Amino acid sequence: MRRGLVIFVIVNLLIIAFLVRSVFTLLALLVEDGANDAIHRAELPAPNSPLIDSRPQLIPKIIHQTYVNESIPEHWRDAQRSCIDLHDDYEYKLWTDEKSYAFIATEYPWFLDTFANYPQPIQRADAIRYFVLAHFGGVYIDLDDGCNRRLDPLLSYPAWVRRTAPTGISNDAMGATPQHPFFLRVIDSLMEYNKNWQLPYITVMYSTGPLFLSVIWKEYMASGNNVGDDIGGGRVRILMQEEYNRHAWSFFSHHRGSSWHGNDAKLIFWMGRHWLMLTAMGFLGAGVVGAALWWVYGRVLLLGQMRGRAGQRGGYWMRWSRPSPKKDYELVERRGV
Repeated sequence: MRRGLVIFVIVNLLIIAFLVRSVFTLLALLVEDGANDAIHRAELPAPNSPLIDSRPQLIPKIIHQTYVNESIPEHWRDAQRSCIDLHDDYEYKLWTDEKSYAFIATEYPWFLDTFANYPQPIQRADAIRYFVLAHFGGVYIDLDDGCNRRLDPLLSYPAWVRRTAPTGISNDAMGATPQHPFFLRVIDSLMEYNKNWQLPYITVMYSTGPLFLSVIWKEYMASGNNVGDDIGGGRVRILMQEEYNRHAWSFFSHHRGSSWHGNDAKLIFWMGRHWLMLTAMGFLGAGVVGAALWWVYGRVLLLGQMRGRAGQRGGYWMRWSRPSPKKDYELVERRGV
């Protein structure tokens, strides 16, 4: 019984180790705050400060946005216009579905099948932003993000993304130099992460969305490539919430967003609000399952021992009850006499 207990514990520990290894990056994101790479407000010149012109420009002056076609909905036009008007010296690229397909087919034909077969349109909108940043460089901005001030100070970093809550980074506003190693890694990882997780919200988030980008970011930092602040540098700086949109001097202002989320997203958000209760229930459920497995294992072990003892008793009975070959021979001899 003691040997069986040891085997049972070892098997369960191996299963737990495998599960932890499978989600280790996700668990590590829970304690990653991006502070080591944060863009601090002290290093950002004030709006219209003459110090802005003295900073090096690494990221090209290009603004990328995406939509189905050229007809931007009314509720996003003010946000779009604010970015265009503040940056009249920037090149503006609106990536419609038609332009996105043509660009992928011409420049990245190896990805065209994956791109065309994404089940959700938002997945194509996510993917194209990574490809255009890796290819052209520049700044990508979601249509529901308006510009609150010029983005020139953010062009002094080889790449930047923004911090999101409760953990990780978002993909609604980001910038990079052309061929930045982080975004090259991102586009190289898209096919590997193209999996269907049944729930559309989880599928989008973990195949192309912010959760996917956060996982690649965490792996990128662990690879040792997150270094260098010059034109060829691989470092990714983090725009924190304060600098993103919480103040009059922040870079962006948030407008009404898109509603691609379904009922599964409402479930996920509810789970996020009740994570403590769900965690406790998870541990309780794991304990119940473990106890049930131990009970089943004990019953199987006991049944095996009982069968073994029954087999031994049956062996003894057959040994004592089997007729002697010698006696059979004597009977045959007597009949023949």
